[in-house]
Amino acid sequence: MDASHLPLLRLSSVYAIAVCGIGALALLAVFGTPGMLVVTLVSIAMAVPTDGATTPIEALPGFCRFLAEFEPLRQIIGGVRSILYYDARGDAGLTRGWVMMAVGLLVAALFGFGVTGWYDRKGLHRIPAETKPEKTAVPA
Repeated sequence: MDASHLPLLRLSSVYAIAVCGIGALALLAVFGTPGMLVVTLVSIAMAVPTDGATTPIEALPGFCRFLAEFEPLRQIIGGVRSILYYDARGDAGLTRGWVMMAVGLLVAALFGFGVTGWYDRKGLHRIPAETKPEKTAVPA
């Protein structure tokens, strides 16, 4: 495969990994252990059908088309497609991919820091309190 923009592809891949990772960590920080399920639903279960890589966005139901506007996987695929097949042109999806990933990074950081800061101001704890073991009777 002819990939003439390998440094840009590498940079875009690292950026996408950082955005998705920070988004997942924000959801884990906010929701705790159930956050793993939320991350799985948001990042995989809802993103794969709406990414536009296998099924055109126009062929999806309305709810999926709505999700496709801001799901990170669609933006990543649009950027990679632009780099590999359209000579890294901005109007072929690269600009939208980078801008939407920046918006996603900003929203994830604000959401994560905002909610965890609120937790801290309220004195709520996301870590379960340690319980002391009950005293057992010692046989005589």
